[in-house]
Amino acid sequence: MKIDLIIAYVQRYEFGHEYDFVPPITGIHLAAITPAEHTVRVYHQQVDNIHIDTDADLIAISFFSGFAMAAYALAVAFRKKGKTVVAGGPHVTYCQTEALEYFDAIVTGEAENVWPQLISDAAGGQLKRLYAGSPCDMQDLPTPRYDLLPNKFFIRKVIQATRGCPFSCSFCTVPSLNPGFRLRPVKDVLRDAGYDNFPYWWQRKVVWFWDDNLTIKRPYIRELLQEMIPLKKWWLTQASMDIAKDPELLDLMKASGCIGVFLGIESFGVDSLADANKRQNKIANYSAAVKAIRQRGIAVMAGFIAGFDHDDEQSIINMADQLMEIGIDVPFLSIMTPFRGTPIYHTLQKENRILEDRNWNYYNGYNVAFAPKKIDADQLLRAHRTLWKKSFSPWYAGKRILRGLFTLRWGALLLSTFMNGFYSYKRIRKNYPIDMTKRKNGVNAVEPVPHAQRESSALPLPA
Repeated sequence: MKIDLIIAYVQRYEFGHEYDFVPPITGIHLAAITPAEHTVRVYHQQVDNIHIDTDADLIAISFFSGFAMAAYALAVAFRKKGKTVVAGGPHVTYCQTEALEYFDAIVTGEAENVWPQLISDAAGGQLKRLYAGSPCDMQDLPTPRYDLLPNKFFIRKVIQATRGCPFSCSFCTVPSLNPGFRLRPVKDVLRDAGYDNFPYWWQRKVVWFWDDNLTIKRPYIRELLQEMIPLKKWWLTQASMDIAKDPELLDLMKASGCIGVFLGIESFGVDSLADANKRQNKIANYSAAVKAIRQRGIAVMAGFIAGFDHDDEQSIINMADQLMEIGIDVPFLSIMTPFRGTPIYHTLQKENRILEDRNWNYYNGYNVAFAPKKIDADQLLRAHRTLWKKSFSPWYAGKRILRGLFTLRWGALLLSTFMNGFYSYKRIRKNYPIDMTKRKNGVNAVEPVPHAQRESSALPLPA
C-alpha cells in the first residue's frame, strides 16, 4: 500500500513562523516502523501543503488537541475522496468517541505494538475501529526516517532515548499516555545520534532528544553520555531541576556536548507550584540551579505557565523580570491548558470551569479554555500577552544574548542567539500568538461528517 502520514497543525502566530525550528518525531518514527513492503510519505502541515488528491491507499493523521480542528477538516476532505483515514495521538487517546466520528479507525496510546497490525488489516479489508496500543518496551526500534523530512526544518535530528516520566504534574498527560519509565538500548540511541545524512553541518551536529525527562535514570544517562563523547555532537534535552545537585552529571553533560537543557519551572508562586503538583521545584533554589548549569556553558531553557488558581495579572506579568533575575537563557511562556487525561482537567470539569463554548483551537497553549479563579479569561489572556511581549522585547532578548557571550559555550550561545532573535523578531513584527476569540470558530470550522458517510466507509467496519 501507499501510506501518507500527516502531522496536523494549526497556525499559532498571526503571521505563522518566520522559520520552522524542529519537527516532531512522530511521523518519521511511524514511517520507520512501517513494514518495508509499503511505501510511506510523511507530511507536516506546519510546513507542507496537504494535497487531498493523493494516490495513497491509507491516510494516517497524528495530532495534539490544539490541532484537532485541522485534523478533522482533513479527515472530512479525504473521506469525501473515498480515502480510508485513520488517526492517533494524545487527542485521539482521550477523545475516542469524538474522533471516531471523523476517522475510519483510531489508535490509542502508544502505536508501536498495533501499527503493523492496523496496516495489515487495512490492506486486507478488515480494518477495525479501535486499536488499543500498549506501552512499548523500546527495544530494537529503528532509526527514524530522517530522509522523509523536508529541509524546511532548521534542526532535523530528533531522537528519543527514554519514554515516560516519574512525576505527575497536574497539567501533563505523560503519566497516563506513556506510563512507567522505559529506556532504549544505548547502542540504538548512539546509532541514531550518529546519523549524518543531512545537507547542512548544523543538522549533522545537533541532536535534539525528544524525551520528557532524559536524566532520571542516572546509571543509564551516565553510560549514554560517556559513549556520546567521541561523537562530538551538540545536544539538547528536557530534564528535572535536580540535575543541578549532581555536579558529576553536569560535567559529563558538558563533556558530551550538551548545549541546552529545558527545565519545567512553571511558576514563581509556591501555591501555583502546588496547583501544578510540582512540589519538587523549590523557588529558593531556582537561581542556584540555573547558575550551576550555566557554569558548564549550557544554556537553560525553561517553561513557565500562566493561569494557575493562585495567579493574578500582576504575578503573571512579574514573571518577565523574575526569569531574567534567575538567569534563564530562553523562556517558553504558555497558558495553563486543561488537556483531557490530566488531573487538572478533571478538577476543572468537576468545578464546571471548562469553557465548553471554546473549541479545540483554544487548546494550543496560547489561549484560555477554562475559567480562571482569581481573574477572568480575558484578564488571563491579556496578562499572558503582556508577559510575552515584555519577555521578548529587543531589550530583554538582547540582555539574554549579551549575558550568554560571557558564560555560554559556542553551541549554547548560538542556540540562545537564534531562539531569542527568533522570538524578538516576532515581537518587533507584532507577530503575536493568535487570540482565538478574534477568529471565527477559532481558526477553521469543521464540516460535520454525515451519518450516511460514516456508515458507507470504503472498508467494512464493525460497530
